[in-house]
Amino acid sequence: MLRIHMSGADLSKVRMATRPDALWETILSFHRLRDRRGSTVFGKWRTETRPRLNGEVRLLAAMIPPRGYFPDFLTPSQESSEPYGFDAGMEVLRGTPSGRIRAELALLAAEHRETRRPWSGRIESLDRLVGVLRSYHRAAIEPYWPHIQASVEADRAVRGRALLDGGADELLASLPPMIRWRAPVLEADYPVDRELRLDGRGLLLQPSFFCRVTPVVYRDPQLPPVLVYPVTHSRAPVFAEPGPWLGRLLGHTRSTVLRAIGNGCTTSELARRAGVSLASASQHACVLREAGLIHTLRHGSSVLHTLTPLGGSLLRGGAPLAMS
Repeated sequence: MLRIHMSGADLSKVRMATRPDALWETILSFHRLRDRRGSTVFGKWRTETRPRLNGEVRLLAAMIPPRGYFPDFLTPSQESSEPYGFDAGMEVLRGTPSGRIRAELALLAAEHRETRRPWSGRIESLDRLVGVLRSYHRAAIEPYWPHIQASVEADRAVRGRALLDGGADELLASLPPMIRWRAPVLEADYPVDRELRLDGRGLLLQPSFFCRVTPVVYRDPQLPPVLVYPVTHSRAPVFAEPGPWLGRLLGHTRSTVLRAIGNGCTTSELARRAGVSLASASQHACVLREAGLIHTLRHGSSVLHTLTPLGGSLLRGGAPLAMS
């Protein structure tokens, strides 16, 4: 069980990350690569990614065990809610003090004695690690970044609505079921018992596409507090290509419905915006979701619809989605 103790000052400093964190997604995806579970969401990604890898799996396995602790310096921390891009994160990682690297690698060795460790705090070893991470990121993350970004944006829309409806308390209460807000403590399912006291530093909430089952926090309690938690995935495989449903999208009404979704809305709001009945709004949303143009996530007793990269591109007339 993880228990995050929060004061009133901490509650006022709870904030949401503005986008996916490239380093967290890279490291956590390596867990998913070796995990046979979650085939509906990750199966197609695994099938496509594995043939593109060379020696990255063997080398990264020495640093990132299948479960348990991996070094904090692999996912550089920061105070703001704007995550590092991959290149910026690599530069921060490259500047990690050698003493910290040795200390965290020693902790890794103590907890995973069976793990082979080809890494050290030497500059040449760190450069090699950066190169391996860059190669792995290029194969496993870059091709899917629009899908990752869309899933995180859909989660942010749900959390943002909760924040507007009831403030930080409602935001914390809206987090996935493995996380429970029992003021003044945020509890979460966790593989070991951990007590984290924020001491007025607040908490950054970082939704993650590749996080699964339980959230993740830094092992070092002195680092800026971050709670990385899994987004809720759609039932349909996120990486599926647009299917034959696209042919059913022609027509003025459905175009109006897609445009009305905008930055996110519930089915009731969609019906009002598009000027259609509730049943019709629900039907149109179902077709748009099957075509891969929108995400639909449940928020309390309602559902929230948001655009996917494909849906946004269609509204912009086919303009490509910018990569972060």
